[in-house]
Amino acid sequence: MNLTCPSCQDKYLSSYEFHHQEVDNCETCGGIWFDNGELNNALSIADNGDDNVSTEQTLGHHIKQSNRQCAHCECHLECYYLMDGYQIEVDVCEACSGVWIDHDELHKVIESPRIKSALAELNKKINAKTWIFQFLSQMPVEYNVKPKKTPWVTYSLVLLNVCIFLLYHFNIVSINNVFEHFSLRSDRVIQGASIWALLSHMYLHGGVMHLAGNMYFLVIIGDNLEDALGKIKFLALYTLCGFGAAAFQIAADPQSSIPMVGASGAIAGLFAMYLLWFRHASLSLMIIIYQKKVTPQIFFAIWLIINIAGIVLSDGSSGVAYWAHIGGFVIGLIIAFSYKNSVMGNNPLLQLLNSDEVKIKR
Repeated sequence: MNLTCPSCQDKYLSSYEFHHQEVDNCETCGGIWFDNGELNNALSIADNGDDNVSTEQTLGHHIKQSNRQCAHCECHLECYYLMDGYQIEVDVCEACSGVWIDHDELHKVIESPRIKSALAELNKKINAKTWIFQFLSQMPVEYNVKPKKTPWVTYSLVLLNVCIFLLYHFNIVSINNVFEHFSLRSDRVIQGASIWALLSHMYLHGGVMHLAGNMYFLVIIGDNLEDALGKIKFLALYTLCGFGAAAFQIAADPQSSIPMVGASGAIAGLFAMYLLWFRHASLSLMIIIYQKKVTPQIFFAIWLIINIAGIVLSDGSSGVAYWAHIGGFVIGLIIAFSYKNSVMGNNPLLQLLNSDEVKIKR
């Protein structure tokens, strides 16, 4: 029996092996017809992290009646989303349970089990534990996929910052000596002195809360970025953002003798990369006692507005290096746009999660 292509309508389908399943393929448009059970079997065999797929039984919302006809029954197909939260459109025959998938959607369908697993992490709801944590710490809760590899560079940066802090913080003489020689002072760098402070200032912190806040953000943002970039490139770009932050602060106030310390500028660069590459993630905001998941774009837009307001309203005595924050963020944006294509190409799941078909519950 010759089966007619549901898409081309005037072309016949030919037998085709797809992940060890004999299916029907249109050589003209590249679409594939799956008889009942064949899609589940093919996806279970494919390398997508799930060997027991039941996609045909768990399709998403019905969209509309398709203008295509079933390859077997010649009745109109019904258009469904592949699954809730992943709006890939597939055509289904409700009489024989066959499924038609266009060629351009095949790769996305094959990887759908990975998307399903990721959505389980991304769509986690705020609960009592997250509320108590944020209420007490005033730190956001991150909702993102887990990195594939242990972020050793991120953990090492945290350990290094903590160890350096412990070496000097509990002795006032040590604090004064360390800040005198290793903090960043614009007037000295402009004169060509203490050039090493462009690097060393990133590993010093003014107090426990300053250290804790920076290290917390470094961990929740850095692990995914290190996973996406690789260890060496992540460390290099982190350092570059720190240099950029220092350059902005020096340019904004070249005669300042106020010591600048902290990893905030380098971490601000990570913020920029994160919001462009991980737009599917969520960070929680807390307004008094109300906790709400928001996109990274909204969260860091608020952060940016606060820093711009700090520049406008501050008289320079606040002790916050706002220009360093903004400088690190700007450098991070440049890096994020420059590396986006290569990062997405090297991380197929990340690329799929950034597609318009993925819908996150917040």
